[in-house]
Amino acid sequence: MTETITLSVDAMGGDNAPRAVIHGAYLLLQQHSNARFIFHGRQEAIMPLLDEFAALKPASTVRHCETIIAGDEKPSQALRKGRGTSSMWMAIQAVKDGEANVAISGGNTGALMAMATFCLRPMEGIARPGIAAIWPTLRTDIVVLDMGATIGANAQQLVDYAILGSALARCLFDTASPTVGLLNVGTEEVKGLESIKEAGRMLTEASGAGFTYHGFVEGDDIGKGTVDVVVTEGFVGNIALKTAEGTARQVSSYLRTALKSNLMSRIGALFASSALNALRRRMDPRTVNGGVFMGLNGIVIKSHGGTDEVGYKSALNLAYGMARANLIDKISDTLKRTPIKAAPAAVDSESEAKPA
Repeated sequence: MTETITLSVDAMGGDNAPRAVIHGAYLLLQQHSNARFIFHGRQEAIMPLLDEFAALKPASTVRHCETIIAGDEKPSQALRKGRGTSSMWMAIQAVKDGEANVAISGGNTGALMAMATFCLRPMEGIARPGIAAIWPTLRTDIVVLDMGATIGANAQQLVDYAILGSALARCLFDTASPTVGLLNVGTEEVKGLESIKEAGRMLTEASGAGFTYHGFVEGDDIGKGTVDVVVTEGFVGNIALKTAEGTARQVSSYLRTALKSNLMSRIGALFASSALNALRRRMDPRTVNGGVFMGLNGIVIKSHGGTDEVGYKSALNLAYGMARANLIDKISDTLKRTPIKAAPAAVDSESEAKPA
């Protein structure tokens, strides 16, 4: 009998919630019939949608939450306002209580990270959690982290991200020893900030303990797929992510304009429609939607807040896959095999940065 996977969903998180959330869950259920859902949010908004997507209703439980976290609320405000009462908090709490395998929200990223960290707590040996993204490349999909959880990571935090990212890659790519690269301004050992160089030395010593350290990589190596896991700190990672999303939309817009520019272009587009549709799907950010909160005692997935039902389905599918692959167990195993710590360092003002 197929194991049931239960997804705890903040139904009110995101610009198009709850409709896009419920519709996305309906699409996932068509693909995975063993999925079950706990929707947290305003019952009066959720129930009519479950009536509309009738096949989803038997697989769903609705838990009423009156409090909703706004997109512009600061993490500290969100914690005070929503701890124990909001749809976001209760989605996470269901994972802590063992009622669900994973929590998903498209709401305020900083608030979600603060609540997830406060509720689930970091895993032993992890100083701060990070956000990992699945990134399409010329070779295959890869893992990139951190995408904005910590601004200004020190050497040990970068090593933590390498461990967490390699565990995620093992789940996704079915490889025993994923390759890991540190994002830097050059591949030479003398280049970069001291924290990056120190992290490189630590990862060189630990290479083989659940991952293979490749060395420094540059920005263009992300798109090439040079390594399975690219490690960086949150400020750079978030800019890289938003730049890539914007570039994909820009190229797509250029392509549409060119194909409509004259009669011959339209005729050519008609003959190449199959290939063009495949390209469009490959460049669609919705198909790789979902950031994985790494380093917590439970799985939390952050969906892009502005996405539609297709994007939510992608985030829910990622959550489903992480639960099926026993991500937490793989992270714990990698941590046990990588008992490395940085030398004591002076306190860095950047290390006190809050989640982005």
